[in-house]
Amino acid sequence: MLARAARGTGALLLKGLNILIPVLDRIRYVQSLKEIVINVPEQSAVTLDNVTLQIDGVLYLRIMDPYKASYGVEDPEYAVTQLAQTTMRSELGKLSLDKVFRERESLNASIVDAINQAADCWGIRCLRYEIKDIHVPPRVKESMQMQVEAERRKRATVLESEGTRESAINVAEGKKQAQILASEAEKAEQINQAAGEASAVLAKAKAKAEAIRILAAALTQHNGDAAASLTVAEQYVSAFSKLAKDSNTILLPSNPGDVTSMVAQAMGVYGALTKAPVPEAQDSVSSRSSRDVRSTDASLDEELDRVKMS
Repeated sequence: MLARAARGTGALLLKGLNILIPVLDRIRYVQSLKEIVINVPEQSAVTLDNVTLQIDGVLYLRIMDPYKASYGVEDPEYAVTQLAQTTMRSELGKLSLDKVFRERESLNASIVDAINQAADCWGIRCLRYEIKDIHVPPRVKESMQMQVEAERRKRATVLESEGTRESAINVAEGKKQAQILASEAEKAEQINQAAGEASAVLAKAKAKAEAIRILAAALTQHNGDAAASLTVAEQYVSAFSKLAKDSNTILLPSNPGDVTSMVAQAMGVYGALTKAPVPEAQDSVSSRSSRDVRSTDASLDEELDRVKMS
């Protein structure tokens, strides 16, 4: 769409049929209402930290009022280009070098706002501004490269140290868990061992009690004394045969070969222990017999020990 300004009357000719008076009226300005792209030439600018940059850009604008664009300024495109360059230098002077690269979007928006405020009276509206290239001096570029490499080495060192710390923590945690599990296993083993020993002691006690009951019942029967005498004689002979097996020192009684006297002595001890008052009730016989048997066994063990020591 084109807009024309007629010379003489100063009227704005729009699309459609327009009547011009020959010699007096003629078309002086032709303005396009489409979006216009203008390349902003490369220019130097100094940042806040005194670094000289070479920077260029692209400007996108549109004529909103053809009359103002024709009669408000002589060359609208040139005027907007110069305004974009001066605004760019002004905005770059407010930023440091690092912020120029990080805040390109905000820099473009600031330039667009500044151009729109100044070009409003020209009937032109800036739609957007984009920075194309930013050229940094070679020495500054080398410094930036060294800074980037140092930052990367720093991050690599930090990551390596964090990995070492995490590894040490994991190893320590693993050792801790291993010790805890080992102690719990040892505790369970001791508990099981104690339970087994208690069960074994209880079983032995029950077996011994049963043996005593059977022995007491046997002693109350016919010829029980003779059987006890025979058992004592066998135990004496067995103990006498083992005297010289445990050590080189042998202690013998005065008459080691007189088994009969030894058995008679043991049976005399047994008879003395079995002489007790007559029971008052028939149901107490078995309990006294059990006690007598235990006393007899204890007496026989003491007698055997005395024989060994003598």
